Amino acid sequence: MSDREFFKSFAGLVGALVALTVILFVLAQMVGGKNKHEAVADAKAVAERIKPVGEVNIGAIEATRVASSNAVMDAIIPSANAAGADKGKATYDTTCMACHTAGVAGAPKFGDKAAWSARIAQGNDTLYGHALKGFQGKAGMMPPKGGNMSLKDEDVKAAVDYMVSHAK
Repeated sequence: MSDREFFKSFAGLVGALVALTVILFVLAQMVGGKNKHEAVADAKAVAERIKPVGEVNIGAIEATRVASSNAVMDAIIPSANAAGADKGKATYDTTCMACHTAGVAGAPKFGDKAAWSARIAQGNDTLYGHALKGFQGKAGMMPPKGGNMSLKDEDVKAAVDYMVSHAK
């Protein structure tokens, strides 16, 4: 086979493959292709199928419905005080309970009213100061932030408030 015959055969083969590709593309468009209007309608149908079951509409409503919805929201979403108590409990559970449950190093036990009464009498500022900066007393010692220096000051204060609230 000469080069000229090979080139003719090769060119014919490439031409046939291009023609086959065009035919397959046209057939695919005819069988499965959608126009833009159908695609938009399909997108709307999908959005309709996956929409939420309920909707919240806030508009002009009566005062009684506002009051009742506020009561419902207060029940669902805890108040700021409850959130603070939760933060104090969480901090106590993760850091403070190591010493305050068993009274390690002279720590007043959680809920022990007699042990906490003299400390509570000193005031919250003193309690916060001892908890944040540490304290060396006659009965023992308190490390700064309970030994967990990564705690935020407000978390330590919330934990102090939590412990004090259970010792009154």
